[in-house]
Amino acid sequence: MSVKELTQEEISNLSMIELGSIILKEENKAVSFQNLFSKIADLKNFSEEDKENMIAQFYTDMNVDGRYLTLGSGMWGLKSWYPVEQAEEEITDEPTKKRKKKKKKAAAVVETEEIDDDLDVTDEDIDDMLDDFDDVEEDEDLEEIEDEVDDVIGKDDLDELDYDDEDDR
Repeated sequence: MSVKELTQEEISNLSMIELGSIILKEENKAVSFQNLFSKIADLKNFSEEDKENMIAQFYTDMNVDGRYLTLGSGMWGLKSWYPVEQAEEEITDEPTKKRKKKKKKAAAVVETEEIDDDLDVTDEDIDDMLDDFDDVEEDEDLEEIEDEVDDVIGKDDLDELDYDDEDDR
């Protein structure tokens, strides 16, 4: 059946979803939702107000009806055109937030991590590892400096300093 063969009375009796199916069969290719709805609205002689009221219902009906398939980017086709294996919808994974590692103290035992063969290492992961390595290096440098100061001044002398006294500053 072709839209051109339908009378205005038949068109008004057909649902929007039926008209959409007929239009897609005639086009024999995927059509954008807006374009499909415009053709249906023109055939049914919808006013602008009718279009605004009916567009959401038509979109819902297309999603619920088993004949239609969204192809992404607002394009719609008929499921019968595509084998199940070929029908791939665009799916985007929501990126997971990476947890920041707590800084380890120099005295803490370094834990060994198991290496996962399937591990995907990103530039961000490498930057995090380098930052962690720099933190450990800085902690070790700080300890060496503190040890040298203790050797020169003496640890007991530092404990005796009273910073509330003007003379000790």
